[in-house]
Amino acid sequence: MNQIWFALMTIAFLIVVCFLVYVLLELRKSAKALTDFLTTTEASLIPAMEELRQTLKSMRKVTDDVNAVTEDVRLISGSARDIGQNFKKVSVLLNEVSAEAIIKVSGLRVGIRTALEVLIKNFLTKGGTK
Repeated sequence: MNQIWFALMTIAFLIVVCFLVYVLLELRKSAKALTDFLTTTEASLIPAMEELRQTLKSMRKVTDDVNAVTEDVRLISGSARDIGQNFKKVSVLLNEVSAEAIIKVSGLRVGIRTALEVLIKNFLTKGGTK
């Protein structure tokens, strides 16, 4: 009976050993495939990383250019605002000057008319003699 148990144990041990050998061989194949995959991925990642680096440099340059243009637009809009304010001030000044001139001309006209009326009235009523 011990021999039968020994034979069964030996067969079971051989089956386990064969199974472990098969598992180790599959593990070796998987490790080799993983190593090949990593090598291929690394080889393709290096150019991709360099291209990404160049793209980021280009984007940084474009962003800097956009910032410069934005600053120029701010300056231009500030200058346009200043010009508009100056035009407004000039317009107000011209309105004030023209209003003053109109008032003075109107006053002068009324004064001349009154003086002429008084002169004509005195000339007609007194006959131009003293």
